[in-house]
Amino acid sequence: MNRLAIVFTLLGALSWPEVDAQIHKSQKSDSTSLDRLYNLNPIVVTGSGHHQRLKSTATPVRMLSGQEIQEQGISTFDGALTRLLPQVSMAPSSMGSFLRLNGLGNKYILILINGQKLSGDISSNIDLNRVNMARVKRIEVLDGAASSLYGSDAIAGVINIITDQPTDDIVSVSSDTRVSGKGQLTESVNLDVYTHGFGSYTSYSHDHADSYQTNNQVYKKGSDTETEQTLAPLFTGYRSHLLSQRFTYSPDKKLAMNAGIDFSWKTTDRPDSREDITGGTDYEMRYRGLRWNVGGIYKFTRRNSLQADFTADNFRYGKEYDVETKTNKVGDYVQSKKQRTLEGQLKGILGLTEHSTTILGADWRRDQLEASSGNIDQHTYILAAYAQHEMRLMESLTATVGARYDYHEQFNGRFTPKATLMYSPGAFNFRATYSSGFRAPGLDELYYHYFSINRGKPQIIFGNKDLDPEKSHYWALNAEYRTNTLAVSLTGYVNNIRDMVVRQDIDIDDASMQMLRQEFPEMKDDEAAKLERYSLYRNSDRGRVEGLQASLSANLFPGFNLTANYAWTYARTKTAGKWEILDRSIRNSATFAANYHHAWGKYALNVNLNGRFQSKTYYNSYEDAPGFGVWNLQTTHTFDHLKWARIQPSIGIDNLFDKVDDRIDSTKRKYALYSPGRMLVVGLKVVFR
Repeated sequence: MNRLAIVFTLLGALSWPEVDAQIHKSQKSDSTSLDRLYNLNPIVVTGSGHHQRLKSTATPVRMLSGQEIQEQGISTFDGALTRLLPQVSMAPSSMGSFLRLNGLGNKYILILINGQKLSGDISSNIDLNRVNMARVKRIEVLDGAASSLYGSDAIAGVINIITDQPTDDIVSVSSDTRVSGKGQLTESVNLDVYTHGFGSYTSYSHDHADSYQTNNQVYKKGSDTETEQTLAPLFTGYRSHLLSQRFTYSPDKKLAMNAGIDFSWKTTDRPDSREDITGGTDYEMRYRGLRWNVGGIYKFTRRNSLQADFTADNFRYGKEYDVETKTNKVGDYVQSKKQRTLEGQLKGILGLTEHSTTILGADWRRDQLEASSGNIDQHTYILAAYAQHEMRLMESLTATVGARYDYHEQFNGRFTPKATLMYSPGAFNFRATYSSGFRAPGLDELYYHYFSINRGKPQIIFGNKDLDPEKSHYWALNAEYRTNTLAVSLTGYVNNIRDMVVRQDIDIDDASMQMLRQEFPEMKDDEAAKLERYSLYRNSDRGRVEGLQASLSANLFPGFNLTANYAWTYARTKTAGKWEILDRSIRNSATFAANYHHAWGKYALNVNLNGRFQSKTYYNSYEDAPGFGVWNLQTTHTFDHLKWARIQPSIGIDNLFDKVDDRIDSTKRKYALYSPGRMLVVGLKVVFR
């Protein structure tokens, strides 16, 4: 654990001089405010593509506020999603967090930051440490296919991270530190300046976690009874850093411009390999990301605007050796993959009539992939145009129709329509939705020619240039009751997917072995002797996800809020005429949170009890992982006694009842619960003014 960083952060919190007293008025909506307002009808943008109240959007959206995230003691992006949304699950590893939404994995989920795609993946897993949680204002989650607005990849849903930039005349400095067991430390420092229409927002965050095990035994190869000690961690430790700078400028009420840059770097922290015990590694994975964007919006009138954005996202990762091997010295770096995405967006939002909103847009995106281990140096582009028209047909009836046309360099044109109908009598909403989605196969799935040795075993993967794009048809019905004190929602949906891209394992015979030795002449005889199968990307027949989601949020009395969410998900895939449960899917899951807040003068107390519960996780090639239930308790204390700062210490307990999956690891076993057990969590946030 970085104890020195903790000491300096805490000392800084106690000794920072007075900066500026002007921000006091802007703190009313800040997460450190003494007062709390639980807004059950917030403004969202992801469902319809323009700002409107949650109750008014024709496409249901789940919104996680920065206030909710802080009150639950959450400091990571994956923690925010899994603690608050039952339809989301996460499996961390050294190759990134394997994210699932509504039964479907990473590659079907489009992650946006302020509407721009977050690119760069590790084995199809987006590096979630690139999300700056210190800047998150809210997270909006749109379930189901949404390609009519967002293009390729939006089959399972869209996760849009909205960042916060204060616009009152301020100079603000804040520091936030959180420490818990197993070396887990998150800390961030923000500097915000806004004056006369100009804003500068600087942020640095650091995230650290140690590797840990819940059982240090593993079954010996070929045995189901005899065990030996291992170093292999259940959770892979890491050290990550994120430095970001954003500028905004609004010379008048009509024009707003912005520019930003984010630099991230991350290294895993795994046990080194040893001759006397298994499970160690010779190298760490090292990641680097550089993302920058420029954009602006011009408002002709209150309901007519034109928006333009350009984003460049560069991401690379590779192996950094910390154990000397036959081919590498300590400190050597071998790059595995380098990715670059360039994207330009142009969108007009038009109020052509009093009761309608029309969106017209065009996108251009260029993806490039260099992978030395996969023998790839390829690029592709997509051009797209889309339109959406939302119109109130009568006082309680609203309809939305939209369509998008994407031209992909490899796959030509794709047309994706959308239609919704919303009937809103009083406090009720009844919604019907149809939307289509598509996903163009990735450059790795098309062109991979991959050979590597992983812990002594060879691995071979071939891409397939004859793959077809994946296509989906999503149908949903939603009923909702929403007031200022109570919100209840029930949604049923079906998502049918055609031509799912899967990686098929093929057993090796004499003919295929001869082919593989020709394709990979670097493969040695002893390595070839260990090779049992190779993998090839192909289109399966189809997939089908059926689901039911229910949610409740209630302000039961002043200061007390209760939320409960449930998701039933039945995800299957059909290959060669046979239906199978989709790998890593979960049938039943639920989240719960009870929050109490009260202020006495210049002191405020916030108490949050939250839990996640889920049934077993299905694995096709391994035994199913058992279900679990985990409770967490968080208390936050806000002191507003000082003129120059507001101090907010917090203390809590993660995994109150010490639930741990301590089964012995084996080649037949995967996990769903990655908690090391009960842990004390301590934090300190300070806002200087």
